[in-house]
Amino acid sequence: MTCEILVVEDEPDLVHTYERLLRRYDCRVTAAGSLAAGLAALAKNAPQLLIADLRLPDGDGLEIVRAARALPTPAPVIVVTGVASPATRDAAMAAGAAAFLSKPFSTKAFTALVQSLLDGAPR
Repeated sequence: MTCEILVVEDEPDLVHTYERLLRRYDCRVTAAGSLAAGLAALAKNAPQLLIADLRLPDGDGLEIVRAARALPTPAPVIVVTGVASPATRDAAMAAGAAAFLSKPFSTKAFTALVQSLLDGAPR
């Protein structure tokens, strides 16, 4: 059975990398390049996992984290940022993120984290 993963990221190269890495999980990946597009995609179809950039061109990525956590079946969220600090990590975790990754990160760490979260998510 396939799963749904929503990627909210405004860097096309990184979206492509995520899609390539996530193919191995037999998941359908929906990409959104802005907060507005991410919220619309989230409202349309609840994913099993959400990967969200912290800084988006039209707003704060923490809004999508809160929206995902408010779903009837909350999706775990991996927050990714290139501007990591203890304060941004704390804010992401307080908003409900399951994990926090600083760019750049290793593909091994990313795939292990995805696998761990998908193993715990209903499909």
